[in-house]
Amino acid sequence: MKTPIRLQPLVDDGLVDEVISQLMSGKEATVYMIRCGADIRCAKVYKEAAKRSFKKAAQYQEGRKTKNSRRGRAMEKGSKYGREEQEKAWQNAEIDALYQCAAAKIRVPVPYGCFDGVLLMELITDANGDVAPRLNDVNLTHAQAMSQHHTMMGYIVRMLCAGIVHGDLSEFNVLVDSHGPVIIDLPQAVDASANNNARAMLYRDVNNMTEYYGQFTPELLQTKYAKEMWALYEQGELEPDTALTGLFEDDIDAADIDSVLEEINAAYEDAQFKRERQQAIDNDHYDD
Repeated sequence: MKTPIRLQPLVDDGLVDEVISQLMSGKEATVYMIRCGADIRCAKVYKEAAKRSFKKAAQYQEGRKTKNSRRGRAMEKGSKYGREEQEKAWQNAEIDALYQCAAAKIRVPVPYGCFDGVLLMELITDANGDVAPRLNDVNLTHAQAMSQHHTMMGYIVRMLCAGIVHGDLSEFNVLVDSHGPVIIDLPQAVDASANNNARAMLYRDVNNMTEYYGQFTPELLQTKYAKEMWALYEQGELEPDTALTGLFEDDIDAADIDSVLEEINAAYEDAQFKRERQQAIDNDHYDD
């Protein structure tokens, strides 16, 4: 195929030898299959801020730190330089999260570097060498769904122990190869301790996974993994290998109006988020 403009500099510099095909185009980036020497990889080309449809980006960027005080002030003021630095921070957040997840033994694509808004990384393939399908496109048996759900809960726990909440986890951001699920798309990953929205995002991530796998294993729909995880995390008792039960008893006496309203708002935003996500997926083949 014709080399996209954003990938031409990488071809000129010898980082990419050939652009084979476009894999998908979503709300925040377009992903291409590429060849680097003898290896087939993928290139994620981030869309410019004005062209991204990712809503409420400020919620995800809250708590992200920069070591450069000048850069931090510029980002807060929203100057041209600050907006450029904000874009770099948004892109670098994904590669940082990928390295953190890999170190925590969470299956994610191997990153090979980010160059001018283009992330080069491992192409996840199935047993036949074809591009691995998204979880949304996979039919599961009861046993497979139970096993994968257990794996995903373990990954989310490890992410939380590493101080990360994915923030956009769903059946559309998980690939499935011959070894099981692989988590993708992490530019919006948030700092679990510094972002005030972290708990609500964790709840949404866990519940999205549970609801999806619950189609094949209805008994999962009665579990409360999100509340169990967060309670252990707040108490400092969550470990990477903590064995979860999915059981959690709400403390009715401790309930307050703010918490109730927070859950109502979270449920409303979750429904809106899913509608927008499905619309973005439906437009994948038409969005350039």
